[in-house]
Amino acid sequence: MRFVDEATIKVSAGHGGRGAVSFRREKFIPFGGPDGGDGGKGADVYMEGVEGINTLADFRFNRAFRGAHGTAGSGNDCTGAGGEDLVVPVPVGTVIVDIETEEQLGDITAVGQRLLVAKGGKGGWGNARFKTSTNRTPRKAMPGLEGEKRELRLELKVMADVGLLGLPNAGKSTLIRAVSAAKPKVADYPFTTLHPNLGVVRVGEHRSFVMADIPGLIEGAADGAGLGIQFLKHLQRTRVLLHLVDILPPDPDVDPVKDARAIAAELKKFSADLAKKERWLVLNKVDLMPADEADKRCKDIVRRLRWKGPVFRISGLSKQGTDALCQALMVRIEALAADAAAE
Repeated sequence: MRFVDEATIKVSAGHGGRGAVSFRREKFIPFGGPDGGDGGKGADVYMEGVEGINTLADFRFNRAFRGAHGTAGSGNDCTGAGGEDLVVPVPVGTVIVDIETEEQLGDITAVGQRLLVAKGGKGGWGNARFKTSTNRTPRKAMPGLEGEKRELRLELKVMADVGLLGLPNAGKSTLIRAVSAAKPKVADYPFTTLHPNLGVVRVGEHRSFVMADIPGLIEGAADGAGLGIQFLKHLQRTRVLLHLVDILPPDPDVDPVKDARAIAAELKKFSADLAKKERWLVLNKVDLMPADEADKRCKDIVRRLRWKGPVFRISGLSKQGTDALCQALMVRIEALAADAAAE
């Protein structure tokens, strides 16, 4: 199924039921008074995170969701039945935005988490509510209130611990294939990856993390060039970014350092918070050169970038250095998770 990470839907909560106009009529009680009950409450509309859904593709076909209306009240002070709440299942990682106000209503980050997106209308009062000492036979009742109506934009941001970024053909898909069971498409032309891929990386018993591979970035991605602007948001939830650099680009005129700086600039242009996120440098395809030449090339790239963070040398194709990288990532993710829990 094609990956869909944005959708627009309309939700309508149920209207409240109308109040009843009724009078008590029983044998030997000629003036029983008003006994019209209130109308039932309209159904609320909720979004709920569920397992087993990883795209918003279903919302391409079903774009309107309506909650049930409350029923009218009746005599004998009987309140109408309320509409059953409508629960719309969405994948974990969905952000819900009100299109009219651009207000972010909430963020579904866990399975079972519910978010109220449209509140049902209250039921109208029956005539029993209007009885007073001076008005003993009220003949009016109120209609139920209308439920909320909203047009919503759903945005899916993948939930991953580690995000991969780099130029097209930097080797991101090859790396995630090497360290997880994910099988993204790999080919020798740019933009092979057209949608995010998630892979679970296991580094021992009961120890694992999720890695996300997004389409390659190019200069100008934050302004809409290539596919980057559509998928950069998926990196915002990650704990650590791996910046993959091809030490031996197919085009000899391409400078890996210049391209790495361009991608860092795109991150900053898209989001200051994303640019500040912890980023590791991963020098890929070291198996394409003799060991001494690869060592020299890697040191030159690190020196020119003035890189201060962690640096790893790997080959995604031959899996050289990938075990050490995954072990280090697991240790770092566990430390970050412990710090977050302490806070």
